[in-house]
Amino acid sequence: MRFVTHYRTGIRLALPLAVAVLAFGISYGVLAREAGMGSLAPFVMSTTTFAGSAQFAVASVLSTGGGLAAACVAAILLNVRYAPIGMSVADTLSESTPKRLLEAQLVVDESWALSNRGGGRFDRRILIGAGAVLYLAWVGGTGLGIVGGNLVGDPDKLGMDAAFPALFLALLVGQIRSRTAAVAAALGGAIALVATPFAKPGIPLIAACLACLVGWRRR
Repeated sequence: MRFVTHYRTGIRLALPLAVAVLAFGISYGVLAREAGMGSLAPFVMSTTTFAGSAQFAVASVLSTGGGLAAACVAAILLNVRYAPIGMSVADTLSESTPKRLLEAQLVVDESWALSNRGGGRFDRRILIGAGAVLYLAWVGGTGLGIVGGNLVGDPDKLGMDAAFPALFLALLVGQIRSRTAAVAAALGGAIALVATPFAKPGIPLIAACLACLVGWRRR
C-alpha cells in the first residue's frame, strides 16, 4: 500500500494503457507458444526483457522458421533506442545500484513519455509508478496467454497472427513525423518486400533496418 500511495499518480496515468498492454501480452503468450518457444521461455523473457516489440520480433522470426541468431539480432536492433532513453533518465533513478537496476527495468516507451516534463526533466514517481503497472500487465498477460493458449485454439483462425504486423505498423506510424522519416519507412518496407522471397526468415527484418541510415548526417 505504501508503494501505491507514493506512486499513485503514475499508476493512475498508466491504467488506461495497461488494458492494451495486457491484451498485447496475452497475444504474445499465445503466439510465442505457437512459435515453438514452449511455456517457460516466453514467461521468462517477459519477466527479464519487458520489451514488447523485441519479443514479438523474436516470436515472429522463430514462427517462420528463422534461426535464433536472426531473432536475437532483430530484438537487439529494436531495443537500441533504450540506450539514449536510459541515459536521459539516469539522474532520476535511485543512487543504490541494486535498486537502480530494478527501477531501470521499468523504463519503457510509455513510462518515459508519461514522466517527461520537458527540458530533460522527468517525474520519478510517474516513471516508476507507470512502469510498475505496465510491467505487471505485460508479464501477467503473457502468463494468461501461455496458460490459456489451448483454450484460445489456433491464433491464425482468430486473426491473432495479425498482431505482429499491426504492432509494428502502430509503432511505425507514431515515428513518422517528417518527410525523411517517411522515406526511411518506405525504404525499409521496400527492402523487406524484395528480400522476403529470397532470404531466410528474419534476414529481411534485419536488412530493412539499414533504412534507418536515411537522413543520417555528420555534424
